[in-house]
Amino acid sequence: VQLQASGGGLVQAGESLRLSCVASLHTFSRYTMAWFRQAPDKAREFVAAIRYSGNPIYYGDSVKGRFTMSRDNVKNTVYLQMDSLKPEDTAVYYCAADRQLILSSIRDHVQYDYWGQGTQVTVSS
Repeated sequence: VQLQASGGGLVQAGESLRLSCVASLHTFSRYTMAWFRQAPDKAREFVAAIRYSGNPIYYGDSVKGRFTMSRDNVKNTVYLQMDSLKPEDTAVYYCAADRQLILSSIRDHVQYDYWGQGTQVTVSS
């Protein structure tokens, strides 16, 4: 199983980025997919998650209203559209996948079985 995240970069505050994560999962449409992030010396933080059904989508409080997650089950890809970026969004962003996740654990990074390598997002002020 391989998750390949891409799309990170250096932007100024207020700008946008779109992250992508391509998954080599045989039954991708059955997996809950998520994005987490981790800034230096901070714990891994939940960003967003989408169930296999595609609805609803769950967001962390710090990104709600600015970030949008989506999935394309034909392309085995999830996306994270990040708008109105802030310096505090600076982190390494990871995509994660799990097939057996229960709803109450969707924000818990420990519960996810598969992880991508991460992509760096840096927002300058």
